[in-house]
Amino acid sequence: MSRRHSAEKREINPDPKFGDLVVTKFMNAIMLHGKKSVAESIVYGAFDAVQGKSKQDPLGIFHQALDNVAPHVEVRSRRVGGATYQVPVDVRPERRQALAIRWVITAARKRNETTMVDRLSGELMDAANNRGSAVKKREDTHKMADANRAFSHYRW
Repeated sequence: MSRRHSAEKREINPDPKFGDLVVTKFMNAIMLHGKKSVAESIVYGAFDAVQGKSKQDPLGIFHQALDNVAPHVEVRSRRVGGATYQVPVDVRPERRQALAIRWVITAARKRNETTMVDRLSGELMDAANNRGSAVKKREDTHKMADANRAFSHYRW
């Protein structure tokens, strides 16, 4: 990582169906081997399945799921005097969103439904209702930060 200046943010276009930047980031994270059209069909298929199951706006459920999964604090390793401490720090909003997206996709891939559309729609519904393994990952992260609250004075 360069110490001189931070990397500039790339410009991404909103997705064609909803016009939402977060959906585009989600699609790009799902995409494997540069196959954007496959990722697009998975995401839009999952949104249709969510709308069919819940009879609500799929975009609202998607944002609700990401809000429920996004962590507020995490632990970072900090070396002080030969000992390594897990220091709880607040999570920046960009990283919070990136972690939430990554955790939802990882949890969806580990589910045991047959298609990725079913897995993703199920995980989005669970996350929107504060259930599922992505929400559990957030809870574990918060527990770890809470347990190491004693080392918060090593924050930088």
